[in-house]
Amino acid sequence: MENYTNTIEVKTTADKVYKALAHQVPLWWSEMFEGSSAQTGNGFTIRFGTNIHKTMKVKESIPVTKMIWYVEDSLITLPELKNQTEWIGTTILWEIEQTGENTQIKVTHIGLSPDIECYDICSNGWIQFLASLKLFLETGKGTPYKE
Repeated sequence: MENYTNTIEVKTTADKVYKALAHQVPLWWSEMFEGSSAQTGNGFTIRFGTNIHKTMKVKESIPVTKMIWYVEDSLITLPELKNQTEWIGTTILWEIEQTGENTQIKVTHIGLSPDIECYDICSNGWIQFLASLKLFLETGKGTPYKE
């Protein structure tokens, strides 16, 4: 199975990337954030209005190099989707690697593959929010979902 993967290069340090994943999710992904993504065992929910939410557990948190989130609950209430819970049981793997002045961020969404219904919508969402993450890390101001 082919999983969604995307790698971006950001002009920042690996430490700042890790901090954005562990402590600053509302500043680049969604301002509708509850819980904590700071360390292994933490749980959090992000919302995109009243129709979309994702509840995740931090499965692994290795400062400056890796973060793994497991999706425990999810609902994507969009009329074009028959299966609105496809994210449940998927895993989001963040790999961080400093390369000189830049840092590579590789996100792999294990379970988000081209053969599932929300692939196009969800992969476009990833592109949008990875751009927000890059903007946040390079300028201090991302473009998260706002209520």
